[in-house]
Order: sequence, then C-alpha cells, then structure tokens
Amino acid sequence: MELILYLSVALLAVAFAVLVYFVAQTLRSVQHTLANVSGTLNDVVNQMDGITHETTELLHKTNQLTADIQERTQALTPVFESVKGIGESVHKVNASIEQVTQNVVQKSERHSDEIARAVQWTEAAIDMWHKWKNKKLKQH
Repeated sequence: MELILYLSVALLAVAFAVLVYFVAQTLRSVQHTLANVSGTLNDVVNQMDGITHETTELLHKTNQLTADIQERTQALTPVFESVKGIGESVHKVNASIEQVTQNVVQKSERHSDEIARAVQWTEAAIDMWHKWKNKKLKQH
C-alpha cells in the first residue's frame, strides 16, 4: 500500500510537471501575442499621429481657402452692385424709349390726316416743279 502511495505521489508529480510545462507554453504564446498586439497598437498610434498631422494641415489649408474665398467675394460685391445698377439704368432707359415711342405713335395717329395732306401737296409741288423744269428745258 505504501507502494501505491509512492506511485500516486510520483504520478501526481509527473502530472503537475506536465501541467506546469503546458501552462508555461501557454504563457509564452500569450506573451508573444501580446507583443504582436503591442506592436500593432504602436503602428496604429503612429498612423493616427500622421493622420492627425495631415488633418490639421488640411484644416489649416481649408481655413485659408475659406478666408481667400470670403475676401474675393467681398471684393466682387461692388462689381455685383454696379451690374445691378447698370441693369436698373437699362430698364429705365427701355421704359423711357417705350414711352417716347408711344408718344410718337399717338401724335402721328392724331396728325395722320394732316401729314397725308402735306405729302399730297408736296407731291403736287414736285410734279409742278418737274413740269416747269421740263418746259424750261424744251424752250432752250
């Protein structure tokens, strides 16, 4: 019975040694995995630093571009106001021309009979002058 006790203790010692060996292997594997994770995280941190730097530069350039656009827009404001003024002036000139045209049409309609008589008298005078001129040429 003593022998069984010694064999049991020996078996227990061997089992414990095997357990310790596999726990050590597992811990080494975990250590290796954690080292890889640490390296990956360091790479991610470096990439994030680069991205942060690039983003900061991009934001700075965007702010400069926004300021430039705002300055140019403010510089163009007087031009747009001038164009608006020109448009209003052209509209007023068109309205004046239309009014003058309407006045001329109305006056010509009122005096159309008188104008027709004046044209007839003018034609008659021209005919008489031509006849007189022809008569004078025949006499010479």
